[in-house]
Amino acid sequence: MALTEPSTPSFLPERTSPIGLEAHISGTTLISGDGPAWKDVFVQVFSRNRVQQPFLVPAVVEPLIVWVMSGSATVEERDLGGEWQASRVSVGDFFLTRSPVPYEMRWQADGDRPFQVMHLYVSIPLFEKVVREMQGKAYGNVTLRDVSGDRDTTISHVLSLLHGELVAEGGGSALFVEGLAQSLTVHLVRHYGIADTEARAQNALPGSKLRRAIAFMAARLDQPFDLDRLAREVGMSEFHFSRLFKTSTGVPPSLYFIRRRVAKAQKLLQETDTPIIEIGMTVGYSSPSHFAQIFRRETGLSPTDYRRGRGNSSLPTAN
Repeated sequence: MALTEPSTPSFLPERTSPIGLEAHISGTTLISGDGPAWKDVFVQVFSRNRVQQPFLVPAVVEPLIVWVMSGSATVEERDLGGEWQASRVSVGDFFLTRSPVPYEMRWQADGDRPFQVMHLYVSIPLFEKVVREMQGKAYGNVTLRDVSGDRDTTISHVLSLLHGELVAEGGGSALFVEGLAQSLTVHLVRHYGIADTEARAQNALPGSKLRRAIAFMAARLDQPFDLDRLAREVGMSEFHFSRLFKTSTGVPPSLYFIRRRVAKAQKLLQETDTPIIEIGMTVGYSSPSHFAQIFRRETGLSPTDYRRGRGNSSLPTAN
C-alpha cells in the first residue's frame, strides 16, 4: 500500500505532553504506567496501525524512547519539507529523540505479527538529577543525541523488566521501578548524553565528517546520488546526516551533489572543448535534455550559452 503525503493540519502545537503526543498518532493503547510506581518514567505500550500515513509530530520536552516489542516495519522520518529517511526496524530496535521542533513520520509494517511499540518518557526531574550527580552540570547544559532504529542490549533489558512491572498485579513495585528508571537514565546520559556546546554542534556536521562527505561526493559525480552510502561513509544514519549536512551547508545533500555536478560541468565548459553531451555524461546525466534542464535551473543559462559566453565574469555560477 502506497504512503501518501499528509494534508496540513489546521493546528499543530510546537510542543506537547507525552499524553498529548498520542493524539497525533493512530493505533490502540494497550497499557499505561500511570500508578504511584511510575513517577519517574511514563510508559505506554501501543499496537500501531500497519500503515501509518505521514503525520506531524510535535516536539516533546521529555526524553523519549520508542522500543519495538513486536513485528517489523520500515519507519521514515523527515524534517518539515525535507527528504524522507528510512530505518528498517524489528523487535529490540529503538528510537531516542528530544527533537526541539516538530517533524514528520510515517511507517509501513510487514509480516504477520502485530506492530507493537513501547513509549518511555524520562521525567525532567530524574534526568536533571542524574546529570547533576554524574557530571556536576546543570540540566540545561546536557541533552541527548537522536538515535533512529538502533539496538542497545542494556536498553532492551531494562525496558523488558519495566514491561514486566507494568503488567504485574498491583501496578508493579515502586522501589524496583525507581531503580530501573534511574539505571536507564544513567545509561542514557553515559552513552547518549552530549554537552550543550556539542548539542549546538549537533545541528551541524563536524568539520572532518563534512569534508569526508564532500570528498566522497566529488569522487562520484558520474554516479547516481546514494544517500545511504554517503551517510554510512561518515558513520551516521540517513536521517541525522541529512539534518546536520543541511545545517552545515544550507542545502540538502542531494541538492549539494547536484550543484557540485553543475560546478564541474561549468569548469569543463569553460576550460575544454569536450562535446556538451560528453560533459553531461561525465557529471552523471545520460540524457542531454535532463542535463540541460538541471544546468539552466542552477546557472540561468543553457550549457551552449554558458560555453558561448566563456570568459564573461558576469555569468552566474553554481553555489
